[in-house]
Amino acid sequence: MFDALNNFEIPILDAIQSIRCGFLDALLPVITAFADHGIGWIIVAAVLLFFKKTRKTGLMAGVALIIGLLVVNMTMKPLFARIRPYEVNEAIKAFLLVEPLADFSFPSGHTLASFEVATVLMIRDRKFGIPALILAFVIAFSRLYLYVHYPTDVIVGLLLGVLFGFLGVLIVNKTADLIDKKRKVR
Repeated sequence: MFDALNNFEIPILDAIQSIRCGFLDALLPVITAFADHGIGWIIVAAVLLFFKKTRKTGLMAGVALIIGLLVVNMTMKPLFARIRPYEVNEAIKAFLLVEPLADFSFPSGHTLASFEVATVLMIRDRKFGIPALILAFVIAFSRLYLYVHYPTDVIVGLLLGVLFGFLGVLIVNKTADLIDKKRKVR
């Protein structure tokens, strides 16, 4: 299924390699590590839960992250089982800036988690949302720069992240509305 896309996408990844430099080689592995296993974004959601003013936002981000975990990491990745680009273009393996990964490529989980939380933050408070969105785009680009994802992996991760971010907001708002209605009935 992905063979035709690979023929189109590997040259894009190779073109991105032409901008490699010491600064980006040092910076992007650190930035991408923030989203390893979603940990940085999970911490953001957890910290938001500690403060009454941001508790609902943290809950929304957490719900979005859980949806992404279930749909992408537990369902889509094993279902599509797309191998990483460095497995297709083995010449790049010697130049990888990160350790080879054990899971599948499609879609990008780093990008997914980043855009889930950034979307929630943009909806709830742009003061936090804009920097989160910038970080999400840098993380998404880092996945291409580091040659661990194809462009379509990142695009689908971005789109699903935005969708699941909206779903997280919707689910928490609807649940809060139902709880408020039940309280008023009592």
